[in-house]
Amino acid sequence: QVQLVESGGGLVKPGGSLRLSCVASGSDFRIEAMGWYRQAPGKERELVAGMARNGDTKLADSVKGRFTISMNSAKNTVYLQMNNLEFEDTAVYYCNADLFEDYVPKNTWGSGTQVTVSA
Repeated sequence: QVQLVESGGGLVKPGGSLRLSCVASGSDFRIEAMGWYRQAPGKERELVAGMARNGDTKLADSVKGRFTISMNSAKNTVYLQMNNLEFEDTAVYYCNADLFEDYVPKNTWGSGTQVTVSA
């Protein structure tokens, strides 16, 4: 079974930067798209950024100009570079992947990594 493991979260001051990474591991799978979602306390989970295998990307309006998503397909890894972080970016960030595992389409979530923006 394919697993997603996130890393890179932490505590940062407003205006600071963090880089999140998510690695997919398993056997007999192919990534079609990967992305990052976040969920703040009391709020619904929302899409932050996504990237398809063909390179197409999408970013939430709230992070445009500050966050960048990239992918290393050879390493089955997706990154989220977060710059100029704001208090409102505080949330648990989850990695998500659309993939084929043994030719069966699946959608998989990581367990999340906490990002806290605080002075």
